Amino acid sequence: MKKYYYIFRVSFMENLQYPMNSILGFISYFFMIFVFFQLWNYIYTDPSAIIAGYTRQQMIWYVIFTEIMWYGTRSATLTGDMSRDIKSGTVAYSINKPYYYPFHVLAKYLGEIGFRFLFYLIAGSLLGLMLLGGIPGFHFLTIGAVIPVMFFGLLINSLIRINISILSFWVEDALPFQWIYDKLLIVLGIMFPVEVFPDLLQPVIRVLPIYAVTYGPAKLIVDFSAEVLVKILLVQGSYLCILTLIMVLAYGKGVRKLNVNGG
Repeated sequence: MKKYYYIFRVSFMENLQYPMNSILGFISYFFMIFVFFQLWNYIYTDPSAIIAGYTRQQMIWYVIFTEIMWYGTRSATLTGDMSRDIKSGTVAYSINKPYYYPFHVLAKYLGEIGFRFLFYLIAGSLLGLMLLGGIPGFHFLTIGAVIPVMFFGLLINSLIRINISILSFWVEDALPFQWIYDKLLIVLGIMFPVEVFPDLLQPVIRVLPIYAVTYGPAKLIVDFSAEVLVKILLVQGSYLCILTLIMVLAYGKGVRKLNVNGG
């Protein structure tokens, strides 16, 4: 584990040298939140109304945190860079290195987004406080439960993207699959909470990994429930095991394919 921690630390320190990248990127985040703020203010003609179990403040806070998880974790390391390494055969140079390539990429990615995610989390929370005030019913004690859920959601999202990139062993370009995943994540997990969707779709969405990536952490922040916490942790634990197994099996098969073809 020490070697992956070292990779994480080096990547974190490298990206810490360029804080303006995160600060300038926050402009796009600000405009997106401003648009949603106006949208939900228009939908909630009565500020005291409740839609799908959410007050106006809760709904906007939900979007604030899901957008933090979207803007604060974007990187080409798991998508374009990893796909190019596989397609070009560069990954072959990593096979004999003293680390497991997918975990190397994951550690580098986490270091790369570490500062940016913390910056968006703090700046986005301050923006929410200025626009809306505090979150109704929020208690600081719940932060201890939300942090691991948010981290597990980040890991699940990373593993999904790594598994999609591993498809580059068999397909010419895995980026279209990344694009499809991005759009599903935006529509089903970022723009609206699960409760907004039709009753027939809600059970389907709740078993998708998107439920564990964005909905879970944001839901617990705006409307904490011990019952929801247990459900989300069970879903997250299941997906972490399944996606890790898929990654190991798919990467191993891809490397064998590379060796057979003389890569």
